[in-house]
Amino acid sequence: MVKVLLSIILVCFSSLRINAQSGIETLPKGARSMSMGNANLTIADSWSLFNNIGALGRLESSSAMVGYDHRFNLNELTTIAAGVALHTEKFRYGISASSFGGEHFNQNTLGIGIANQLGIASLGLKINYFQTNIDGFGRTGSPVIEFGGMAELSPNLFFGAHIYNLSNSKLSKNSFDRIPTVVRSGISYRPSEKLMVNIEAEKDILLDPLIKLGLEYNLMDRLWMRSGFNTNPSNLFFGIGFRPRNFVIDYAMTQNQYLGNTHHFSFGYLFQKK
Repeated sequence: MVKVLLSIILVCFSSLRINAQSGIETLPKGARSMSMGNANLTIADSWSLFNNIGALGRLESSSAMVGYDHRFNLNELTTIAAGVALHTEKFRYGISASSFGGEHFNQNTLGIGIANQLGIASLGLKINYFQTNIDGFGRTGSPVIEFGGMAELSPNLFFGAHIYNLSNSKLSKNSFDRIPTVVRSGISYRPSEKLMVNIEAEKDILLDPLIKLGLEYNLMDRLWMRSGFNTNPSNLFFGIGFRPRNFVIDYAMTQNQYLGNTHHFSFGYLFQKK
């Protein structure tokens, strides 16, 4: 049993060090994002609160959301996330919370963010408290700052950028290891109201760059099909979205060439609908 628990911890920390986007601190949330290969910088929905706080400035309605990621059939690698995004006359606000792991090892994040649209650009700032708990070793935490933006270059072309851990925070005051600093940028081409094509580049300052491609197509007024692809390592993504009335229901499946499939679910409710 001890060996199993230690293996799980090593897997978690390895994913944190080897592939920054797999760690809880940079793991994008929401099945819509996952199904598009996490090419999410220019997606202005309630999950922007997790993915790019800058895009939250283009949010058109207040909403609440919850998401569930079950990885490789292991409860110890499950993520649960929830948040509330508020639309006001001048600003957009949001509160988010997420939890990754199990009883013996878990990482939790609580964050609050604000965003605003100024002409063609939308900018946002978010402050998180990132906490790690290892059974028998104690609990540590530190603040993490992220900043993002999104701009409408033309009616069909959008640009997004985001930096995570702008504060260069450590895992704890007593640790030499720092939470990864990740910089992302990308563009979105939307030739029609039904089609969106996103391409992004992501770079942990200590690792090789990652390219992400995402595609979303509106089959019907309330039904969307999505797919995505990542390099380094190569991963495929698929998903579907359904929006009955004020509800948003999304499902995504991630296919890893080494570890198999992962399932993602998210659910949202729009308090105001444009």
